[in-house]
Amino acid sequence: MSPTDAPQIEFLCAPEDLGVIAAPVPAREALPDWFRRLAPVDKNHLSTTDNALTVKRCMPFLDALMAGWILPLAATVRIDIRDNGQTVDTGWDFDKTMVSNHHPYQVNGHPMQPRPPCKIHNHWTIRTPKGWSCLFIPPMNQPNGVIEIAAGIVDTDEYTSLIHFPFFATAPDGLYTLEKGTPLVQVIPFRRDDLQLPGTVRAETPEEAAERQRILRATSAGDGWYRKEARERR
Repeated sequence: MSPTDAPQIEFLCAPEDLGVIAAPVPAREALPDWFRRLAPVDKNHLSTTDNALTVKRCMPFLDALMAGWILPLAATVRIDIRDNGQTVDTGWDFDKTMVSNHHPYQVNGHPMQPRPPCKIHNHWTIRTPKGWSCLFIPPMNQPNGVIEIAAGIVDTDEYTSLIHFPFFATAPDGLYTLEKGTPLVQVIPFRRDDLQLPGTVRAETPEEAAERQRILRATSAGDGWYRKEARERR
């Protein structure tokens, strides 16, 4: 399969919005500033019993940050949270709707209640090849501290229209500004058939237990086992 034949995800916007609203980017290009600044080793905590490795050296953490695409906030939104989170008012300086409300009865019993369910409006249509869907989740390992998107899956090979994102305001009472370009949603395309992988539940064999212990010891020793053995051999 040539690169041009490889499955692709497409993000489409209205012609008047191109170059105006914040554009989606591969998640690997949207690593948070705190992570970029973080040293791989915290020398202040280096000792004979602590290798002082930070999450900069944790491949599972990094893989989560880099998975899929980041769909950013299209335009700057102001959020006023009051009454212990029960009142959420929003505003924006943009000629298209950025936030609207869901009815509380739609999520009766949700742990976030009495905080009301709201909805961020997305202005990108997302298309995937036949048989592919998208998982939409809050950006992994980079919460914004103000709102949290509710996760969802959409068959983006069939539903080729705008997808808006329910959210709850999670911050304490106050006035907040989410700037244009703030990472809003992490988009992870996947083949729907991959979700049908069968599974088993059983006790491990002695050989599997020995392998688990070997990997655990190598990982605990800080020799980069996962990076060298699990990733670089793919």
